[in-house]
Amino acid sequence: MAARFLVPLPALVGLLLFLCVGPGAEGGKVLVVPMDGSHWLSMKEAVQELHGRGHQMVVVSPDLNMHIKEEDFFTLTTYAIPYTQDEFNHLLLGQTYLVFERMHFLKMFWKSVESLKSVALVFQRSCEELLRNKELVRQLNASSFDVVLTDPVYPCGAVLAKYLSLPAVFFLRSIPCDLDFEGTRCPNPSSYIPRLLTMNSDHMTFPQRVKNMLYPLALKYICHISFTPYASLASELLQREVSVVDVFSFASMWLFRGDFVLDYPRPIMPNMVFIGGINCGHRKPLSQFGEINVKVPPLGQ
Repeated sequence: MAARFLVPLPALVGLLLFLCVGPGAEGGKVLVVPMDGSHWLSMKEAVQELHGRGHQMVVVSPDLNMHIKEEDFFTLTTYAIPYTQDEFNHLLLGQTYLVFERMHFLKMFWKSVESLKSVALVFQRSCEELLRNKELVRQLNASSFDVVLTDPVYPCGAVLAKYLSLPAVFFLRSIPCDLDFEGTRCPNPSSYIPRLLTMNSDHMTFPQRVKNMLYPLALKYICHISFTPYASLASELLQREVSVVDVFSFASMWLFRGDFVLDYPRPIMPNMVFIGGINCGHRKPLSQFGEINVKVPPLGQ
């Protein structure tokens, strides 16, 4: 078995300092493999900030996408995928009307699963085209990147980082089916951590705790559709059997776009950092001389 690429905690701290120091320091070279859609809109802010601090940003994306377009703060490298623009739009956006439909829960669930299959297939085929593009992978390997910044909801960047033996920094909100807990080997007590979509609080009755343990089982099928193909791709690329959890556990740092003000407290590991609010808009500060006029009625009125 090949030796696992481990990065000790002091090196992780050094990596973050390396990426976050002022513009006067020597910049690094960052390979960005984003997830398209709203995920990219959040990550783009971080990419722009890193560029502003002197780092060279290279974004790898399929030539057909929703939001990943050329910008002056990163170099865009694209590769072809086997879809026309109309096919791409239909597969990714053709079922958006379901959000506004009223139908029985089970019917909505199965229609949503079918839609998810179409979307998952697009991203899977996109990843196949990237990882099997030997010339592009060879070019990336020869480019001497320092780190890979990626969203593990689209595991292709995580697979690529593992293949290139580069430190991976994950930028995410969460991963379904508790794969983020498994990937970080983080404790995940069902007794007080509310599961996604359960509407439970961190103070649960016994029936709610049972629901909290059983509810994620319904999502396993969806996660099987979404993530299992990447284990096969990783095994093919690395020429040995690996699982999705193996790929995720390779990450050096997990940057969660969450906060314990928004989410309930949970155990964390040393390489998990919460950066909630990083993509929130900055409002203009209040004027130093601004006043709020409040009329207080006289006593007795």
